[in-house]
Amino acid sequence: MSFQFWFEFASTYSYPAAMRIESLAVSQRIDIEWNAFLLGPVFKAQGWNDSPFNIYLAKGRYMWRDMERICDALSIPFRRPSVFPRNGLLATRIATRFKSSMWIPNFVRAIYRANFADDLDIGDSAVVANCLAQLGVDSDEVIATANSDESKSLLRSQNDIAAQLNIFGAPSFLANGELFWGNDRLEQAFQWLTTGEKLA
Repeated sequence: MSFQFWFEFASTYSYPAAMRIESLAVSQRIDIEWNAFLLGPVFKAQGWNDSPFNIYLAKGRYMWRDMERICDALSIPFRRPSVFPRNGLLATRIATRFKSSMWIPNFVRAIYRANFADDLDIGDSAVVANCLAQLGVDSDEVIATANSDESKSLLRSQNDIAAQLNIFGAPSFLANGELFWGNDRLEQAFQWLTTGEKLA
């Protein structure tokens, strides 16, 4: 069985998905492949130079209220960021370069908490370094590696893969090749993994 979790650090709905996905996966004995990517190129391809939640004001108002309801129901701390969307490039490079490391799920959650619970600038290398340090990870070494040409190229390839998989938003889940989009589709994606047919 194959289950991929595609997320973007600036994505609002990726936050509750990231905070709850691992406990659900463990209860169902499902291994998760954590895949960070950038929505900027996706939006640019649609002719957008900003988040659609900023472009379409009514949609944005609904989303922020919806996030309050979702996080309250899940007992997840939430504070509307004073800047939206924030630049998650460095964190995304780290999550991509070190995706097989055991600490990545905790790092992902730490970055999301910094952005959507603590209202911190996740584009600031000091904030990212603090998230790493909390996990006992050598932040200087990890950040230096993430800023290397190799890591930059790896992230470009990751975004190319997302495009090839027709991923258009975050969070997205691929369950045995079947695409599901949105935090509210997580349970359905897990169910498909155990009951659906694998796509050719």
